[in-house]
Amino acid sequence: MIAVLQPGRPAGRVTAPPSKSMAHRAVLAAGLARGLSRVRNLEYSQDVLATLNAVRQLGARVEIRENWADIEGRGGFATLRAPIDCGESGSTLRFLIPVCSLTGQQVRFCGRGRLMQRPQGPYAEIFEQQGRMFCQNETGILIKGGLRPGEYRLAGDVSSQFISGLLFALPLMMGDSSITITPPFESRSYVNLTLAALADFGVRARFVPDEELPQGAAARLEVPGNQRYHNREYTVEGDYSQGAFFAVLGALRGDITVEGLAPASGQGDAAILEILQRCGARFTRTGDAVQFAKSELTAVEIDLADCPDLGPILMVLGAFCKGKTVIRNAGRLRLKESDRIAAMEEELRRFGVQIRSTEDTVTIAGGPLVMPGEVQGHNDHRVVMALTVAALAAELPVRIHGAEAVAKSWPAFFDVVRGLGVPVAEEE
Repeated sequence: MIAVLQPGRPAGRVTAPPSKSMAHRAVLAAGLARGLSRVRNLEYSQDVLATLNAVRQLGARVEIRENWADIEGRGGFATLRAPIDCGESGSTLRFLIPVCSLTGQQVRFCGRGRLMQRPQGPYAEIFEQQGRMFCQNETGILIKGGLRPGEYRLAGDVSSQFISGLLFALPLMMGDSSITITPPFESRSYVNLTLAALADFGVRARFVPDEELPQGAAARLEVPGNQRYHNREYTVEGDYSQGAFFAVLGALRGDITVEGLAPASGQGDAAILEILQRCGARFTRTGDAVQFAKSELTAVEIDLADCPDLGPILMVLGAFCKGKTVIRNAGRLRLKESDRIAAMEEELRRFGVQIRSTEDTVTIAGGPLVMPGEVQGHNDHRVVMALTVAALAAELPVRIHGAEAVAKSWPAFFDVVRGLGVPVAEEE
């Protein structure tokens, strides 16, 4: 699909969609519980549907409604006869691998896009250490054999999804476990989201105090075994990583209010407001609504270690800030649905943006943008949304190829843009 955007005056109110991160966690925890859970405020993106289908394969009964789902877990596992299709969802795949190992069955995972090319080294090493099968190629991943309770050790600069995957599985094992994380510990906020979801479904795990850490450890998690998940009603909070697109647009153009952003959220991507404030953005918060005024913005340095999903929209932000924006600890962006650094470099250059990168750092010089004509979405939802904001903020017409990628996380994204009064046409 090609999204055709014309210059307009975006203004109005946007409700951030439900947090994809918390939806994955709540759906999986509900599927592992015994009894009926109701998960409210769901956006049926391709990623969330992948997790819903996965827990159905594990034996849970899943009924999908307009914006909520009933999930009735059996407190055990079904016989897995078909591969678990994770689509392009890294969270689905990495959360499910340790959990599915507990079935003791041979389990195959498949997916699309770059998913099966994305690194799974920490799991491969753990399975090998425990004498379990872990085979990965471009067509899928095959595992067999249950992981055992005990001492686990993970590098803190790999994806937090590996830590979260273990946290979902370890409480169900017949013994206590721990996870030692070596420095630098990045994306700790995502691990905190997992701990919060576990607690909401009656499962205990905790970080030990810093004074109790073993030498050379950045953090250590203690996870008691012999636990079970408890069914409950759960409401997914709004997503800061998606709200960030319209927060940046509001700071650049004004007259936009983003609703559904909980003030006390534990999401690492809530850092978008602090980053915008450091750039000079003017906004006011009333409850979960943040109203933005048009602002003159100045470049700052940004550490992406705890909020990697903000990477593409922060590169757009840098293009409009006076001075030189430096984004550090960005290397993980190269391992997403696309190489997000390379993708954003290529497309922002079409807008005339001065942008360069190393493996781990991106530098953007702010300045006037030019009409790009045609840009590519690189099969990446966040790249498509970031390019949309760039065009709207610069008041430039643009044709975005591969715009259907937004369905991965926010299927209604272009409807929301239209709701702000911006003409958007779609071509096949």
